Amino acid sequence: MLNTILQLAISGAALGFVYALVGIEYSLIWNATGLLNFSHDKIITLGAYIVAGIFFTRMGLPVPVSFVLSVIVMVVVGVLMAMIILNPLRKMTTIFTIMGTILFGRIIYEVIRLVYGSRPFTISGLMSGTFHIGSLAVAKTNVYMIVIAGVVVAALQIFMQTTKTGKAMRCVSQNKKASELMGINVKQNICITAAISSVICLIIGFMVIPLYNVTLTMASMIGLKGFAAGVVGGFGYLPGCIVGGIVVGLIESASVLVIPSVYKDAVAFLVLIVFLLIKPSGIMGKKA
Repeated sequence: MLNTILQLAISGAALGFVYALVGIEYSLIWNATGLLNFSHDKIITLGAYIVAGIFFTRMGLPVPVSFVLSVIVMVVVGVLMAMIILNPLRKMTTIFTIMGTILFGRIIYEVIRLVYGSRPFTISGLMSGTFHIGSLAVAKTNVYMIVIAGVVVAALQIFMQTTKTGKAMRCVSQNKKASELMGINVKQNICITAAISSVICLIIGFMVIPLYNVTLTMASMIGLKGFAAGVVGGFGYLPGCIVGGIVVGLIESASVLVIPSVYKDAVAFLVLIVFLLIKPSGIMGKKA
């Protein structure tokens, strides 16, 4: 029983870090533009297809070269999203911005379908196997997910706190008008933010390939649960997204002890509803 609880805790923490990354990239766009990007799940799917479909399986390039090329492609996607959707629409009525991001996601979906087809595939041997600690067997996928997500979160925090660009992003998130008056190029800053968000989507897509394979709908539930994690932790506050993601992941994983696993996907949304009713600002959020 103890081994089962430990395994559930590790798998819950791994998924929680994934949800935390999704919540973070939601928050990055929200802080930079005041918009909710409803194409995140499609960008995650695109990242998975790019890293798995082109560079790893078809071109046969070394892993470091493949990943660098994948990052470059996703940076271009993020900048295009900022130039076509986020910058032109951020001062318009909310319905236009919502429809813009949804349509952008739909375009990405159709491009993926036309280029790769609708048949799922995977990368054989990616993060497969188990670690054995005494009688406890831990899937390598979960360990790698925790490590990769932890590195990404730490790198993002260092970037935001110590670099000039990161500080400018924090200024823009607090007051765009004052940032412009202080000489910060807000449009350029939004492009950088969207590029970083797209790279995070690439990393998320890569991490979940062993769990879901590469399919057109692989990130639909991840995107929704990541949004829920962001709200639970404190939407717009990056450390809050991390806490919210881990909380949602652990509760979801532990739920299989008391309810059938077929209902597990509903747990994150039940937690979201509870927080919206009791503490809508989230665990670490504050009232505006």
